Amino acid sequence: MATNDRFELRGVNHIALVSSDMARTVRFYRDVLGMPLVKTIAMPGGGQHFFFDIGNDDCLAFFWFPGAAPAQPGISHAGSLPDRGDITSAHASMNHLAFDVPLERFEEYRDALADAGVEVSAILDHDESEYQVAREFHPGVFVRSFYFRDPDGILLEFASWTREMGRDDDVQVPPVDASGRPVSD
Repeated sequence: MATNDRFELRGVNHIALVSSDMARTVRFYRDVLGMPLVKTIAMPGGGQHFFFDIGNDDCLAFFWFPGAAPAQPGISHAGSLPDRGDITSAHASMNHLAFDVPLERFEEYRDALADAGVEVSAILDHDESEYQVAREFHPGVFVRSFYFRDPDGILLEFASWTREMGRDDDVQVPPVDASGRPVSD
């Protein structure tokens, strides 16, 4: 496995997103996804900042800002589940957030969310084929995932690595022009 010889990064301390309704966000992340609410902060001007434990000493945080602009699907975040439409979002947006879950419990977790009334995507077995999704599970599949949304429409994913990444995996950086656009051969 590749290592970082420049900085000792130990994971994600927290990712901060923005909620339109903190009570609804707490009900979803704490009560549906089971993430413990570990810190709440009242901010100057009436805002809120909440932290949920997502495992491994990492947190998912939410701000609530009074008067914040509404979400803009397809700009601020993906506008669809991947198996149902376009997931393109704007540069510097957060397209989706993937949580690592154990492969042996992957389908159980999908069923549990569906049973809780959460709309879930089909199971996608990601590989290196043209569309990056296998028709059938095979040794080239490196991650299984399914997608769902939080109450604000944020695209979430439960993902399970199916094998360890190694030397045979493609890690080439594609060539780009001066504006950052891919250069075609």
